[in-house]
Amino acid sequence: MPHALPIELLHSLQRIKGFDEAAFIAAHTIENQITSIRVNPAKPSNSVNSTLLSAEKIPWCTNGYYLQERPSFTLDPHFHAGAYYVQEASSMFLETVMKQTIDLNASLKVLDLCAAPGGKSTLIQSLISTDSFLVSNEVIKTRVNILAENITKWGAANVVVTNNDPKDFQRLANYFDVIVVDAPCSGSGLFRKDNVAISEWSMDNVALCSQRQQRILADVVSSLKPGGVLIYSTCSYSEVENENIAEWLTKENTFESCKINFQENWGIVETAKNDVYGYRFYPDKIKGEGFFIAAFKRNEDVNAQKLKQKPINQKSTVTKSQFEYLSKWINPKLVIEYFNWKNEVIALPYILLQEMANLQSALYIKKIGINIGSAIRNELIPSHELAVSTILTPDVETINLKLEDALQFLRLQHFELTDTKPGWKLIVYNELPLGFIKSMSNRFNNYYPREWRIFNK
Repeated sequence: MPHALPIELLHSLQRIKGFDEAAFIAAHTIENQITSIRVNPAKPSNSVNSTLLSAEKIPWCTNGYYLQERPSFTLDPHFHAGAYYVQEASSMFLETVMKQTIDLNASLKVLDLCAAPGGKSTLIQSLISTDSFLVSNEVIKTRVNILAENITKWGAANVVVTNNDPKDFQRLANYFDVIVVDAPCSGSGLFRKDNVAISEWSMDNVALCSQRQQRILADVVSSLKPGGVLIYSTCSYSEVENENIAEWLTKENTFESCKINFQENWGIVETAKNDVYGYRFYPDKIKGEGFFIAAFKRNEDVNAQKLKQKPINQKSTVTKSQFEYLSKWINPKLVIEYFNWKNEVIALPYILLQEMANLQSALYIKKIGINIGSAIRNELIPSHELAVSTILTPDVETINLKLEDALQFLRLQHFELTDTKPGWKLIVYNELPLGFIKSMSNRFNNYYPREWRIFNK
């Protein structure tokens, strides 16, 4: 049974546009959760698409769908292959905001500052062009691994995962075209999903969150180019974490608020004060959870200094012979660069190769591009990142598994294989790669990451 909503929260929302106390409370008494997913357009799957034929579309997100019931995602190999991401529907409105404020065909440098577990980062990656790149950052060290895992499953080469404090980005002054800050907040927008959040909520915590949000934004804004776009969001209903922060940004940091267009029947509430626009999602008005988002354009500054380009470390580039055998693993239609990093070979687009030195000098990098494996003599020991990436050659030898054997592969448990020649094979389920095995004369080794294995039966 849902917990009672904090009286102080209800009192604080009385004068905010769109708040209907009776409807709001009623929405929080509904026990069935809304489940929504976003399909990965870079990993088309006939099997996934067929299951979504009768699903309701999320109106503000091209690849977003509401599911009629919540399945066991752990027991769905499509999920582990990165065919879709389980994401709250309201937060997918980021797509609409980006499409209206940014030229997504341009070559962009994008920062997702508070990125774990990766929902907004995977959405951003699907929207930007192939000659753009995304820095997906998480401040909290314990959350970086799950971020890197989800970025890996998504499969794109033009993403960097970092673990840095917002102030570290001051080393990249006037660098990013877009910064997305989904700020840590008091979490009232997720009360329907998390009863613990209700018990931990207080007005004091709301005030602390507001101060932290200002500090985060103040630390990072100098890394946004003049003319660049800042997108700010929370999963809180509180005005001091939302509209007050938006107004502070326009007053203190030379930003202009961006107005976003949307259809009236979507149920989104626009708040506006002193020409500062914000967009609220109430669970009694939309099919989703509580959310707030606002966008801003940084005013032009003719005196802004561009970051001086640092030279590429030529010792880290691969040799001609290495290039020849590495290229056999990569889709020949793609233009990919190679880079030796931490005893592994990294495949990345040209734009990231050019920016590698800048990023390395300023940030702690957890993951960059696609780790394609270890180069030993004239052989590649392929990595799992390569297996689930979108750059792998279609010519690699595959083994198609049925559901139970695919789950056994993901559990790192035994399953039967017959008539397989020795060598590296790609395990596939419904056209989607799950990982590599190396077959030998009478057995095979499973190279699925041990730390990712599933335990559900």
